[in-house]
Amino acid sequence: MERCPIFISIIASVSLIFLILSFTVTTNRTIFLALSATLAGMAALGLTIFCFRRNTTNKGEDLMKFDLGMNLKVDVELTEGNNKCKKGCEKEVDQFPLFSFSSVSSATGNFSAANKLGEGGFGTVYKGVIGQGEIAVKRLLGKSGQEIKELKNEASVIAQVQHKNLVKLLGCCIEKDERLLIYEYMPNKSLDCFLFDPTKREILDWRTRVQIIKGVAQGLLYLHQYSRVRIIHRDLKASNILLDKDMNPKISDFGMARIVFGGNDEDELQGNTSRISGTYGYMSPEYALEGIFSIKSDVFSFGVLLLEIVSGKKNTGFYRTKSLNLIGYAWDLWISNKIIDLIDSVLEEASFNESLSRYVHIALLCVQERAEDRPTMSDVVSMLTNEASSLLPPKQPAFCNLRNMESSTSTTEKSWADCSINEVTVSILDAR
Repeated sequence: MERCPIFISIIASVSLIFLILSFTVTTNRTIFLALSATLAGMAALGLTIFCFRRNTTNKGEDLMKFDLGMNLKVDVELTEGNNKCKKGCEKEVDQFPLFSFSSVSSATGNFSAANKLGEGGFGTVYKGVIGQGEIAVKRLLGKSGQEIKELKNEASVIAQVQHKNLVKLLGCCIEKDERLLIYEYMPNKSLDCFLFDPTKREILDWRTRVQIIKGVAQGLLYLHQYSRVRIIHRDLKASNILLDKDMNPKISDFGMARIVFGGNDEDELQGNTSRISGTYGYMSPEYALEGIFSIKSDVFSFGVLLLEIVSGKKNTGFYRTKSLNLIGYAWDLWISNKIIDLIDSVLEEASFNESLSRYVHIALLCVQERAEDRPTMSDVVSMLTNEASSLLPPKQPAFCNLRNMESSTSTTEKSWADCSINEVTVSILDAR
């Protein structure tokens, strides 16, 4: 028997003794009755608290029995139905797996240091092992009600959007002060681990880079146009692109994502905020300077990412050169007809052809200063897959003549390494 029930039993027994005494003695009967009633109340209260805490502790499925293989077999068809589903989506969220803390702890070896993958301001990521394979568990920091609400929102968002180029959230755990997210494990970590590493980036041949570019484009297109709810990611960058064992890309970290309920009109798929969150260098000018975000903000970030993949250089790594950032550097080479100088030196010269030049062209279209001049992700996917289609000449991009902002993030800054490991954070729903 547990300690708490034993203590409650003792109090109840003493209460019964005082009750019996109150009927057997002639003096101080009122005192004995009062003591009996007080102790009985304490016993009832203790029993209620114990039952509540026990039910909370035992809440949730057993992660160790979770069918990982079946849940990772997701092949979502891109259909335009189900774009507006508020009630239907809420119903699916209720069915989202909620695991017990004890089972999550068991999967991670009681959150042992040996299973620790990374640590940042959001919390700590651990590797977990269950019967069919490996998982990643993010243990969030903070104990406020807002953090619990945000975790539930994260589960709500990911439960509604499933695509082969989005990291799959498998479930969550909310128990006492613990808030955990459980998602699929990405063995190759994030794109920045390869792209900006002098040795590892040689693994990224042109064919692999094209695979990554097209996969990210498809993932963004799904978020903007084909998912059940329209989502603006707002923090697309190399460290938020995770790579599976076959180097297929998966967009992660929906910490600053916004859901918008709108039609196909681009004006409906935007918003405004006074709290600028994101990564400088990837932010569109209208968002960085005015707080206006839209699907075109993600297009701008995609353009920066595309330039980084082609060049193997960070957008914020040009402070000591004539150009203030990668965007300006690429634009100078473009108008000078020297675009070959932009290409990553580890790529073979034979790979530099019309296809590679075309990718630079598409990137420059994405980073144009005016949002209305940028293509949609639907346009981008079409340009990437149909190489025979003609492209409009790009206009001067944003920030190419301005001192680049300091490379930092307001809510997704990592303090443990130069690369990210399975970053998936929380989303806040912002219905319009």
